[in-house]
Order: sequence, then structure tokens, then C-alpha cells
Amino acid sequence: MSALRVQIERIKEDLLALASIGRNEDDRGNYRMAFTDHDMAGKRWLQQRIEDAGLQASMDGAANVSGVLDGKDGGPRIFVGSHIDTVPCAGMLDGALGVVVGLECLRVLKESGTNLQRAIELIAFSDEEGRFGGTFGSESFTGLVNVERIESSVDLNGVRLFDAMQAHGLDPLKALDARRPAEEILAYLELHIEQGPVLDEQRLQVGIVDNITGLRSWSLKFAGEANHAGTTPMDYRKDAFMGLADFAHEIPRILEENGGEHSRATIGKAEILPGAPNSVPGNVEFSLDFRDPSPEKLDELSLAFQRALAAISRRRKLMFEFSVQGEIHPVDCDLNLVKILQFAADDLDLRSLNMLSGAAHDAQVVGRIAPMGMVFVPSQGGVSHSPAEWTAWEDVEAGANVMLQALQHLGTQPS
Repeated sequence: MSALRVQIERIKEDLLALASIGRNEDDRGNYRMAFTDHDMAGKRWLQQRIEDAGLQASMDGAANVSGVLDGKDGGPRIFVGSHIDTVPCAGMLDGALGVVVGLECLRVLKESGTNLQRAIELIAFSDEEGRFGGTFGSESFTGLVNVERIESSVDLNGVRLFDAMQAHGLDPLKALDARRPAEEILAYLELHIEQGPVLDEQRLQVGIVDNITGLRSWSLKFAGEANHAGTTPMDYRKDAFMGLADFAHEIPRILEENGGEHSRATIGKAEILPGAPNSVPGNVEFSLDFRDPSPEKLDELSLAFQRALAAISRRRKLMFEFSVQGEIHPVDCDLNLVKILQFAADDLDLRSLNMLSGAAHDAQVVGRIAPMGMVFVPSQGGVSHSPAEWTAWEDVEAGANVMLQALQHLGTQPS
């Protein structure tokens, strides 16, 4: 067993310092959304911490921040990281924990004089949380972005990604140069909070992820006819909201008949138009997020949802339309990396579980071109994307030591 251990006090110090960047003192939430002033301040803070550790710091064209601990071999590198951008009113751990723990692992390896054969690179990806569609940094890293994506991406307020980057002195098209060839990536590892209740409820210390679920995100619209709420008889109405209500009630049936054990579907946003108390809704615009670890199940769900939308439209005398806002493919974690992470957890005598990730991560994007593995630590009460998000320090330390052992093992192996 490796004698190396992380210093939890340094992890605490870094997490608390990063959380102070973009914190709102009224609701205690973090507001470090991608390519805002606070996000860029967080990137500058991280670069300084990397340099303080005696490592090489850099930022690529997608504004991904990196720190490198050199190895003897000039071959493929090991990457470790996550993201430091947040959703609005976020907690302090989502994404940031993986970056801070990755930095601490590199510090420990450097300070111990570990004889690394392979370089290890810390990376903090841009816009994982989706201000401009999500996983922009890791998509740039893997060569999945193009000019159209860079120029057409906008946030919910109509701000263009192109303009947001330029406002901070960045050349958006330089994101095309952020690509790392697959042959240069030996492995990618990511530590993350679970963002769900499983580990916490079972009183486990770490989760070893073996699969990351796929995700499809749609924007939908039912179009009917706005009319007077008092003078329009019920059977004359073309009520768009009733179409949405019918569809929402169809979701459990569709998941039961066409999904699997891990299928999920959510309508997280809806807007009723014209939105007057005395008007029959003429239009309803809403979102649909559905997930499953099986590509085949995602296809079945997609077809079933479209059939339900069509049937409801006929019955309610409505029109419907939908557009695909995003699609992330399910990815299996690399079996060898799963074994290495599990061995580290067992070696540290930790209570662990092999598990699915129901949330999307940068690891999922990198896993399309290179071996990838993830470690989860418990989320108290299953809460995330909230100032109430929390993980006990002893669980943070446990997960960080699993990551340290895995990086040490991979980094010291001969080419």
C-alpha cells in the first residue's frame, strides 16, 4: 500500500478560497457561470495555485486551465480534473472538488519526489454546466467542436458564446486549437460528488463508476389557439397547456413500457403563452430531459415520446414541434481503470460500491476517445446544485486518497 496521503487541510483551504469567488452573500450560493467575470477570476486563481505548487500552468484556446507535473517519458499523459464553473446559486463542491483534489494529488506526488515515468496533467474544463450548451471545454479538448458550434451557441439570455469570450480578451476560434489527439491521452480520471443519495443512504465512502448515462435534451412546443377564458366552451378549445398536462402524465407509462431500470425523464421548464389568467393558452414551450445508459433504450424512448406528442396533438387539435438541444452518448468506464480505482479503495479499507452515474460529466466526453474512470464521494441528502450541497471532509479525504493512489500507480508504470 502506498504511504502517500493527501493533506485534507490544503484541500479545505483551496475549496473555501475558490468558493469565495462569485459567492452571493444573500443566498450563500456560488455564481461562477461560464465566461462571466467570476468564472474568469476563478481561472486566474487556479493558475496562481498551480504555479504556487511549482507546476507549469497554462490556458488553452477554450480557456481550459492546466497544470503539468512532468514525467521521464515523453509519451501519452495521464489527465485528472473536472470543472470550476457553476450553475446559478450553486454549492461549493460540484466540479470544483475534482479540480482541487487533482491539484492536491499533483502537489503530494511532487513533494514526495515520486519517480514518475509519465506526465500527469491537471485540467479544469470550461462550461461543463451548460451556460452555452455544456461540456464546451471537454468537447474542444476532444476535437468535437466546430466553427458553427462556437458561433451559434447562446445562453438563455441571448448572449452569444462568441461575444462572451471576446469580452474577456479571448479569441473564440482558438478553441479549435485546444484539441488533444487520442494517442496523447493515456487515461483521464475524475473525482466528483455523487449528486444523488445512494452512497449517503448506504453509508458508503466512495463509489467506483462503471458507466455514465446518456442524455438527450429537447426543446418542445405545443401550438393551439389563444382565446377568451369565459366565452370559449371547453370542447371548442385548442388549449396548449392541456397538451402539456397530458404529455406529463404519459411520461411514467412511457418509461415503464419503453425504458429500463435507470431511465429518467424530466420536464424542468415550461412557459405558458400568452400567460394571462383570463386567456386560454395558445402556446406552451417546454423542455424534456431524458436519460438512460443504453443507446438502444434512448432510441426507444425518443420514438415513444414523439408518438405520444403526435397522439396528444391530434386529440387536442394542436400542432407540436421539437428541436434537439443536446445529446450526450452513454459511455462505459475503462475496465482497467475501474479495477485500479477499486483496488485503491480496497487497499485503503474503504466502504465502496460500483455504480452508474446518472449525471453527465466531462469524463463522458473524454471517454469517447480515451480510457476514462470516475470516483464518487457521497452527497449528504443527495443534494447538489444548491448552497446546501455538502460532503463530509472525511469522505472527501477518502476519495482524494483513492485518486492519489490511482495516479501514483498509473504514473509510475513503465512505458
